[in-house]
Amino acid sequence: MSFTLCTSGAATAKAGVHASSAILGNAATLAKLSDECEGMICGIAHYDFVSGAAVNARVANLVSDVCSSMIANHIIAYDPTGYLTREADTLLNLNDQIINKGLAVIKDKVNLKTSGY
Repeated sequence: MSFTLCTSGAATAKAGVHASSAILGNAATLAKLSDECEGMICGIAHYDFVSGAAVNARVANLVSDVCSSMIANHIIAYDPTGYLTREADTLLNLNDQIINKGLAVIKDKVNLKTSGY
């Protein structure tokens, strides 16, 4: 189930205005990237956010932020030639920061479903 944890709009926005139209226009590729990133998050968390029980809104927003950043990095890496000087690097660094901090919080939670976070 593609784009369960985040929206395609959030992912493409984080990829920046100069992202390749070739990948942004390919719904099947974006769906595959979404599935892969969602699987990675669920694997790291040892919790199925996609089909598991609902988590509170704060955790859902955190997971969405991480997932859209992961997808955005794949979009940027697909074809970074359209970006301005250092723009792709800046976006990749920002997304990496969101991913790393978010995954650290996710991994630290013993039981996200009942967490007060």
